[in-house]
Amino acid sequence: MASSPGILTDWPWTPLGSFKYVILGPGFIYSIYQYVVKDETERDTSTLVIIPLLLWRMIHNQIWITLSRHRTAKGNARIVDKGLEFDQVDRERNWDDQILLNGLLFYLVANLTSKGRDLPLWRTDGAVITFLLHAGPVEFLYYWLHRALHHHYLYSRYHSHHHSSIVTEPITSVIHPFAEHLAYFLLFAVPMLTVLFNGTASLGVYALYLSYIDFMNNMGHCNFEFIPNRLFTLFPPLKYLMYTPSFHSLHHTQFRTNYSLFMPIYDYIYGTVDKSSDSLYQKSLEREEEVADVVHLTHLTTPESIYHLRLGFPELASRPHTSTWYLHFLSPITMGSMLLTWIYARTFVVERNRFEKLNIQTWAIPKFNVQYLFQWQNQPINSLIEEAIVEAEQKGCKVLTLGLLNQGEELNIYGGLYVQRNPKLRVRVVDGSSLAVAVVLNSIPKCATQVLLTGKLTKVASALAYSLCQRGLQVGVLREEELRKLNKSSNAKFESNLMVSKGCSENIWLVGDDVTNEEQLKAPKGTTFIPFSQLPPKVIRKDCFYHCTPAMKAPPPIQNLHSCENWLARRVMSAWRIAGVVHAMEGWTEHECGYSISNVDQVWKATLGHGFQPLPTPTPCAST
Repeated sequence: MASSPGILTDWPWTPLGSFKYVILGPGFIYSIYQYVVKDETERDTSTLVIIPLLLWRMIHNQIWITLSRHRTAKGNARIVDKGLEFDQVDRERNWDDQILLNGLLFYLVANLTSKGRDLPLWRTDGAVITFLLHAGPVEFLYYWLHRALHHHYLYSRYHSHHHSSIVTEPITSVIHPFAEHLAYFLLFAVPMLTVLFNGTASLGVYALYLSYIDFMNNMGHCNFEFIPNRLFTLFPPLKYLMYTPSFHSLHHTQFRTNYSLFMPIYDYIYGTVDKSSDSLYQKSLEREEEVADVVHLTHLTTPESIYHLRLGFPELASRPHTSTWYLHFLSPITMGSMLLTWIYARTFVVERNRFEKLNIQTWAIPKFNVQYLFQWQNQPINSLIEEAIVEAEQKGCKVLTLGLLNQGEELNIYGGLYVQRNPKLRVRVVDGSSLAVAVVLNSIPKCATQVLLTGKLTKVASALAYSLCQRGLQVGVLREEELRKLNKSSNAKFESNLMVSKGCSENIWLVGDDVTNEEQLKAPKGTTFIPFSQLPPKVIRKDCFYHCTPAMKAPPPIQNLHSCENWLARRVMSAWRIAGVVHAMEGWTEHECGYSISNVDQVWKATLGHGFQPLPTPTPCAST
């Protein structure tokens, strides 16, 4: 929102929320109706192209979003080093509004004038006229309109909304108030209406011109430099005819320079070129890939999780992963992406963060939850994980944490397999078990005297049982075999606190993987389910409280945290991810993987000391 919003700031269809696309319904239905009822000689196919064109523009923009976020996460050729935050993601979530506006106006023009009907597929003369008019009047008028928008009166009421984003993303290019977008549409309409009324318009020219506008807009705001220097060496005048991402980035950091649209010629003519344009361009091109101190190695969860990644849809990535009904319409793309992960199975960089002097990256291996269930997948999964560890080692990484199902007793002995195979590893492999135990322990109310532990008994479960018994709490289990397994891993003097539960009366349940619906139904009303597993249990009880998986709130100094980690809330990080950060901050030199576990109290105190905060647990103790 602008600092002092002017008239026509809000978009008219804002109250419709996610249903805003219905505004295109009348135009689309009318175009289909006209095509169906009219004779073949009178049918107009031009309006039928509008919806596919709008879809192409959305896909085009999304490609740029994914590419930009991937490149800026890796760090090579990145221009501005600062991070994004959730407020920017929220501000830019309606980037498709300008595409809807264009669609409305296209339908309006096509139905108000006969010249907008039955357009040919291509006309070369129309293409020449369009790009000459763009290079001349459009670029010139935009330059002066842009300078006017930086006058205090218009800037505070309109253009400051766009400049709220110092670190730009491709979609930042179209984040403007409604009135400002109307002005831009009138400007870009100059060549489009000219060729329409002089009879040289064509569908191909319109599609090409709009794609050119989108491409240049996205490129100018992508925050990584990729235009090779040899282009300007081979053709020096090109610097006046095409801007670079770093050229426009300076406009967002300096505000009073580099006003041009796509062609910097008018900045050179009127002396508004930023003096550091050339040096920033060269510096950005030469910037190498960022070396991460800590890598968190995760994986895809469900097929739809690709859209919830930071590289996917920004709006979905900025909120906890939940089922979204309209993603079912993208099933062909979803299946295609799954096929691609099978063919092109390589680990990729998802996210980067910075905490004080620590560079942190999240990498993902292209495997889904379901694949971890099959034993025949163990070898390819382990190969991908080991390759990631070796790559992190070669790049000078200090710590690598194993997230989600990338650790497991059957899969890789809780990560110990890789240390056995590579005994000289300098990168420390951390499975985060000690912090996960600490988070669960501190989620249990102080007034509790007994808990029930169920689900798959991992080393986290064993450490929990031992710690709880040590504190004097009674730990119940559902089956005799679970009791025997826990007794083997716990100290003999605490065995009296371990027992098979009678009646499942405990109202605090610590649950792991494989907890069944039938087991949950045995819990008394008001029970609090606290997971100790990587994945959350299925919620089937509305009369009980489900705590999130082991996690903590991130401290404010952590930068670039603008996407949610799977099902966790904003600025909440999983214990396994945090464990690697703390390990590196403390300078600990041992691995934490295999069957070993670090000192739980020491890890907890260190984590709190670095500003991570526990999440609230509203758990009653009336019946404990």
